[in-house]
Amino acid sequence: MTEARGAGSDGREAGRAGAPDPEVRDPGLQPERTRLAWRRTTLSWTVVAILAVKLALHDDTTATGLTALALSALVWIGFLAVAHRRIRSLSTARPRPLSHRGALLAAGCTIALAACGAAMIW
Repeated sequence: MTEARGAGSDGREAGRAGAPDPEVRDPGLQPERTRLAWRRTTLSWTVVAILAVKLALHDDTTATGLTALALSALVWIGFLAVAHRRIRSLSTARPRPLSHRGALLAAGCTIALAACGAAMIW
């Protein structure tokens, strides 16, 4: 009726009652939430791209507007590539953190899209 010395009732060693095993990782729902956030962001970008096309074609079409539209389309495609790569990497059992390059690309695409939007409005 006595327990083996050094082991608890759940099979863990007595000295390591609450210490997690570094080899076993339970990421919980955090990668899923991050994946959904990237998907929402790509959906928002798609809506912005559609509104940019509508704005460029509905108002007086100028060379600046068409150039900004073309550049925003390229930026949109670049952001979709970054987001797709990140979403795919979050699907693994041990997702890696976002690289510095990926973060800079996503931020750069956001700034470039804002600049293209400002060029279309003016």
